[in-house]
Amino acid sequence: MQRPSSEAADTSSGGAVEYNTRIRELPTSERPRERLRDQGAHALSNAELLAIILRTGSAKQSVLSLSASLLARHGGLGGLARLSFSDLVNERGLGEAKAAELVATFTLAQRIAALQPEDRPVIRSPADVMALLGGEMSFLDQERLRVLLINIRNQVTAMTEVYKGSVTVAQVRVAELFREAIRQNAPSMILVHNHPSGDPSPSPDDVVLTKQVVEAGQLLQIDVLDHVVIGEKRWVSMKQMGLAGLGA
Repeated sequence: MQRPSSEAADTSSGGAVEYNTRIRELPTSERPRERLRDQGAHALSNAELLAIILRTGSAKQSVLSLSASLLARHGGLGGLARLSFSDLVNERGLGEAKAAELVATFTLAQRIAALQPEDRPVIRSPADVMALLGGEMSFLDQERLRVLLINIRNQVTAMTEVYKGSVTVAQVRVAELFREAIRQNAPSMILVHNHPSGDPSPSPDDVVLTKQVVEAGQLLQIDVLDHVVIGEKRWVSMKQMGLAGLGA
């Protein structure tokens, strides 16, 4: 029997065996950044999200391995967030640049969590949706489907991008649109997507998809308030048009 090389397995001398797959060695569909783009941030683990922030590992450790070990050593995100800048700089695999990125990320998260209810955008009409998202979504070169979660005060409590690409009945899973609303126990939601052509007129697929979402919302007791389609500096409200069971 051929003896394994010491590089492949050296457990007798106390050396730890570590699986250290590099991001570039993963299939494209399994890389964190591509998964975030295609499936949304909610589909990624804490280690994968951390790896996106850190971007690179070291000569001896992939960024995924680095992220996982940081979380393991400090008891998860909470423990990592409590480290000071100097503590982070002293972590193996981190330098000043990565430490600064982590401190900035955690500080922003803390500021978001500290927002008072009155700081949240209020949506009372499709025009408010356009004011909130139109400046960005009017000029996107791909269709994107987003979900706004709305509380009983008509305030936006969260926004998630669920799909990027063709927003069609065949492409979109209705269950995926409700994932975050269910997790956050949101009473209402609004669908928003853009038409890169600039014409916001709803397509037959838009109407069919919206009807399916409205019917699913009735079963889940989540009120689908509207589906707003954004074009080039213009918008259409399916509720105002009385489409897909969204009577005005």
